[in-house]
Amino acid sequence: MSSPVQSFYTWYQTTLENPKYRWIMVVGTLLYLLSPIDIAPDFIPIIGWIDDAVVASMFIGAMSQIVLSGLNNKRSGLRADTPDAAHTTVDVNYD
Repeated sequence: MSSPVQSFYTWYQTTLENPKYRWIMVVGTLLYLLSPIDIAPDFIPIIGWIDDAVVASMFIGAMSQIVLSGLNNKRSGLRADTPDAAHTTVDVNYD
């Protein structure tokens, strides 16, 4: 069983990879980073900045992977928002 932190990171990354929800997550992340309402308030030195640093590093890491995979797909001639063959479900009718 994975830890709650790993589960959250996996959920966050897969949601950012989905083109349907990507902009919602980007705007939500930026609002969280700019908002004074946090898990740990920013007026508490160091502790208040740790949650922002964790969210920012998760955001930058996930977005950099998306950009790099988009560039690799562009070089190979694939569209960035097309599903990967490993994630595609094919329905076969045996009539």
